[in-house]
Amino acid sequence: MITRRIGGMPRPSRAHEKRGELVAAARQALLDRGLLDLRLRDVADQAAMSTGSVLYYFPTLGDLLYEVQREAIERFCVDREEAARRELDPRRRLVVTIRAGLPTGPDDELCRLIYELGAYARRDAAYAAQHIRLCERQVALYTSVLEAGAATGVFDLTRDATTIARALVSLEDGLGLHITQAVPTFTVPQAEAILLAYAADTTRCRLEA
Repeated sequence: MITRRIGGMPRPSRAHEKRGELVAAARQALLDRGLLDLRLRDVADQAAMSTGSVLYYFPTLGDLLYEVQREAIERFCVDREEAARRELDPRRRLVVTIRAGLPTGPDDELCRLIYELGAYARRDAAYAAQHIRLCERQVALYTSVLEAGAATGVFDLTRDATTIARALVSLEDGLGLHITQAVPTFTVPQAEAILLAYAADTTRCRLEA
């Protein structure tokens, strides 16, 4: 860790702490204004700093938002994996995994952040790489749930677990966008019912919310 010497005594640098504060400020500014209207000044105002001070820690707004995206994806994945891990019954584990992958509503913070920053993934390879890792991690989670259920005889899969898992992730991504847009196309219960119906068909197992 970099230190500064004050009065002959070394003191740890506050750079890590300041970067964390800026990530939190950028996260809130993004939720308040949306990606299209977000400017560096908005983040600086949220953090009560000058724009120059922000750029001291992050060379560009894109670099700062990359950290917001990385943190949001990690929190989303960990929360979902822990929710699935707590369930021992394969049926309940699959239902909980489906529920944890959908936004809780239009104001779901983590999902809004991930969807907002998905716009960068269309033109920035670093952002795209994080979205690919997010997708792969969700597919791996579904695959493990499906394979465990099949191994115990609870599920009778209509095709290989990875293919079903990829379809579930694709479905929930699309439904999540519909839930979080300004005028939702689907309610959360409707989206959940669609996913449960597909999961029940492909596992040949009755699933209840």
